[in-house]
Parts: sequence; structure tokens; C-alpha cells
Amino acid sequence: MKNQKMYESDDKMITLIRDNYDLLQMLGSFGISLGFGDKTVEDTCRDNDVDTGTFLAVVNFVINGFTSTHAPESLSVPTLMRYLEASHTYYIDFQLPFIRKELADSLDDSDSLSKLIMTLYDEYAQEIRRHMMYEQKTLFPYVQGLLDGKAPTGYSIETFSKHHKEADKKLRELKLLIIKYLPGDGLRNNRLMAALHDIYANEEWLRQHAMVEDEIFVPAIRHLEQATKQSDMTRNISDMVLAGSAQSTEALSDREKEVVEALVQGMANKEIADHLCISVNTVITHRRNIARKLQIHSTAGLTIYAIISGLVDISEVKL
Repeated sequence: MKNQKMYESDDKMITLIRDNYDLLQMLGSFGISLGFGDKTVEDTCRDNDVDTGTFLAVVNFVINGFTSTHAPESLSVPTLMRYLEASHTYYIDFQLPFIRKELADSLDDSDSLSKLIMTLYDEYAQEIRRHMMYEQKTLFPYVQGLLDGKAPTGYSIETFSKHHKEADKKLRELKLLIIKYLPGDGLRNNRLMAALHDIYANEEWLRQHAMVEDEIFVPAIRHLEQATKQSDMTRNISDMVLAGSAQSTEALSDREKEVVEALVQGMANKEIADHLCISVNTVITHRRNIARKLQIHSTAGLTIYAIISGLVDISEVKL
């Protein structure tokens, strides 16, 4: 049930669990152990090496659908990665086998309808495993590459968004078969009810998991992609500038460096001439020599060169 409360870092962790006991599994995926006493959310997260803002973003989204509490750039992608990977492990290694055993124990394995139900469940489980393994083998290594400062080619988070679809058709058929057609005695009916309840609960968990990926993880990776591309662009420009300047064996004279400094501060030829007490023709000659030596022919290129070379501070540059 949604309680419309916005949880914050100074709330006690026990309050979150008391209000929303279904967060218990989420704690495990974040790597937060029980036994946190009366500690706040912030203290508990810090003790478990979890980014508090990212934890609260997921909690407030899952509980009440709040998406305005976080900006993509403020989220910790490593924390989100650990959370999603642990959630996959929980679902694949524990939850899917657990529900299968519940179903098998409550069905008559000699009954053809029971066999069909188990077949449908196995097909559903295989679909979920396939999707989660795709993320493990393709998406997460790509994101790790971005975190390492690399921009892998041939893939983007948009590719994942198109690939990401809920596999619920077989599960819907499975639930209908159990509800409509399976007869049972008292004991078997109780077992089926328990298994069906867990199927519904885990269907909701899987829906929330997919929404966290779509509404929190994907925007955070989009922002990371943009930042990585901008960083790569700046690095490439810097490399080109430095490579161009390295092609010449001639170093700039002190006067030529002064001309460069004046240029990147936005001075025109006449202003440079007045500033350095030289003629305009001399300024033009210096500029020609600078371009020849550095192989840089634009003010933007000279600006980058001046910043990288330490001739000017970026605060002095006229943008």
C-alpha cells in the first residue's frame, strides 16, 4: 500500500521496514545486512558502503513512484549496478527455483494438466533467465566500460531499452490454468494457494525491478554516456592540438607566447598591438609564425593549447 511518505536520510532504517516490509529483499540486494538497530538510513548506508541518495531514490520510487527526488547525474552508477546484479542473483538462484518446488510439491505429476503447468513455468523461468543473463553479459560490462572512462562502440543504453520487455505472457497463462482448472483436495489446494500467492508477489517484484531499470538506471546511464563522450571529445581535441604543436621543433618565443595569451583573452590585433607596444603588422607577423610553429590556425585551437600549456588559466579565457 502506498503511504505517500518521502523517506529521507535522517529517517531510521527500522521505520522504512516497519512501514514497508517488502523492502527486506531490497536491503539484501543493496548489500545491507540486518542488525542495524536504531541507525538512520544515512548511517546504515555508510556502514554498508551504499550511496545514500541512490538507495533513497530506489526506495521512494518503488514505494510510491516518486521520480522527482533524484537527478540522473546525482545517482551512483556503481551502487545501482551492485543492486541490479544482486537482484538478478536473488531471482535466478533462489526465487525461481523456490517457486518451482512449491508448484511441483502441490501438483500431481501424473496429471497431464499439471505437466503442462510445469512446462509453462519452466518456459517462463527460461525467458527471465535469458533476459537477466543478457544484462549480465552485455549491459553491465558496457556500463563498467563507461565507468572506466571508455566508450565502447556498437552499443548504447538505447539498445537495452529496445531489448527490455517484460516476459509475462506465459506467466499469465500459468496463473489462469491454476485458478480456473486445477482441482485439488484441501491440502493440495492450500499448497497451490501458497504457490500462486508467491507467483503474484514475484510478478510484482519483477515489474518493480523492470521499472527501476527503466526509470532510474537507464537515465543515469544516458547521463554517463554523455559525460564520457564529452570527455572523449575534449581529450581528442587536446591530443590533436598537442600533436600539431609537437610536429614543430621550434618553440614559441616569449613575445609569441604573449600574443597567444592576448588572443585567447579576446583581444583584436589593434588591442594586442597597443597592449604590447608594437605595431599591428608585427602582431600579424607573430600570429603567422605562431600558426606555422604550432600548426594551429584557429582561436579555439590556440585557446586549448594555451590552457594545456599553462600559458593561461581557464578563468582568463574569453568564451
